[in-house]
Amino acid sequence: MPLKNIQKQVDDWIKQYGVRYFNELTNMAILTEEVGEVARIMARRYGEQSEKESDKAKDLGEELADVLFVLTAIANQTGVDLQAAWDQKMQVRTRRDEERHRHNKKLL
Repeated sequence: MPLKNIQKQVDDWIKQYGVRYFNELTNMAILTEEVGEVARIMARRYGEQSEKESDKAKDLGEELADVLFVLTAIANQTGVDLQAAWDQKMQVRTRRDEERHRHNKKLL
């Protein structure tokens, strides 16, 4: 699904079910909270921390989707076209890193 469609889907959902967008700073705090939930799963499931019984049922995909939802809401309310930003960033990364990682001895 193109990012433009995701942005519209989030906007439609907020207008129908969420009443209105939370303000930008509230959404930033919510995004930080959601990223923290992803970090908790990663540290305990894939890192060296032991996973608590209460965390074993948490779904990484669901938490990543929460991050995407809030990130998209922030883009919508600040006028960012995520598709254009993504396309531009991928061009920058490709130009910058075209050969860089292939020559990194740490990755070989």
